[in-house]
Amino acid sequence: MAELQGLMERLERAVSRLELLSAESHQPSGNCGEMNGVNGGVAPSVEAFDKLMNGMVAEFLKKSRILAGDVETHAEMVHSAFQAQRAFLLMASQYQQPQENDVAALLKPISEKIQEIQTFRERNRGSTMFNHLSAVSESIPALGWIAVLSANKILSALSPGPGLLPPPPPPPPPGPPPLFENEGRKEESSPSRSALFAQLNQGETITKGLRHVTDDQKTYKNPNLRAQGGQTLSPTKTYTPGPKSPKSHPPQKHAPVFELEGKKWRIEYQEDRNDLVISETELKQVAYIFKCNKSTLQMKGKINSITIDNCKKFGLVFDNVVGIVEVINSKDIQMQVMGRVPTISINKTEGCHIYLSEYALDCEIVSAKSSEMNILIPQDGDYREFPVPEQFKTAWDGSKLVTEPAEIIG
Repeated sequence: MAELQGLMERLERAVSRLELLSAESHQPSGNCGEMNGVNGGVAPSVEAFDKLMNGMVAEFLKKSRILAGDVETHAEMVHSAFQAQRAFLLMASQYQQPQENDVAALLKPISEKIQEIQTFRERNRGSTMFNHLSAVSESIPALGWIAVLSANKILSALSPGPGLLPPPPPPPPPGPPPLFENEGRKEESSPSRSALFAQLNQGETITKGLRHVTDDQKTYKNPNLRAQGGQTLSPTKTYTPGPKSPKSHPPQKHAPVFELEGKKWRIEYQEDRNDLVISETELKQVAYIFKCNKSTLQMKGKINSITIDNCKKFGLVFDNVVGIVEVINSKDIQMQVMGRVPTISINKTEGCHIYLSEYALDCEIVSAKSSEMNILIPQDGDYREFPVPEQFKTAWDGSKLVTEPAEIIG
């Protein structure tokens, strides 16, 4: 019995120790509570972000409120985006890492704020503070650093490990030649230079060294020399051929432009593009198309005017124009009118085909210094082609000059 009693006491002490160890393992430590914010504190990352919010972000918001208007509204959106990111950082410091599928949902509020800021800038292109809005809109994607950080972790995890090292940098370029060589050349050229100055200092006696030319050596007195022709000049001490004319350089390539600048659409330097579309237009806007090649543009809606300048093999399809459509210094242009246009002007253009709609048959076409112009009129579901006269005859009828197209009878 005494042995059994001792065994029971030992067993009870062992159970008590196990319960104590289990309770200590489930109790969070003081440092962990301070780190994840459970005991009332915030993580160091959140504290650093709060310093940013209270510093530069607050100063930016203060200055923007002074400017007021669109800038103030835009700044409030930026402030909301920073608050959304602070909420994400605070959540990340208090909870365990979520699944990959849940990360996108947690980042959605930040992405929506970024999209809202960029959309506000696009909707206010006519604002006087458009440059301010653009500066903020183009820099706000910096809040997406969280997604970039996660992507870098994925790339690091999928990296195959150490591989070939990058090639060593090339050797530095050679330095300038030694100065001693230049000094030697100067010393070599000094005797010839001294001889030149000595000849110049001879004064009137310098002509004594000239050789007399006899009549048989003169071209105008010796016909045989004239029959031989002139001699080809070669570089000598007294004759040096002039510089050759510089070769023409190939035309410089420019970056393509497709943007709305104020109330002017700029479509420039487009090459081999048949998918150019302008969907939203306004009555006060104009379009300027410059140096486009082998491209097609479709303009929807109603616009004030359109100008095509220095384009080749360019196609234009538009709905309605309230002003004028001009074609200048171009070649092989095709144009289709879907709605109405009052006037089309063609100047210094080779090849222009205009497809008119049933609503644009009253359009006036003015041409000057142009050729190969054809107007296509809709008839019975198809188009009938009519050439624009290029030759004219003018006659005096007794009181004025009368000009009419010339008819060539062959």
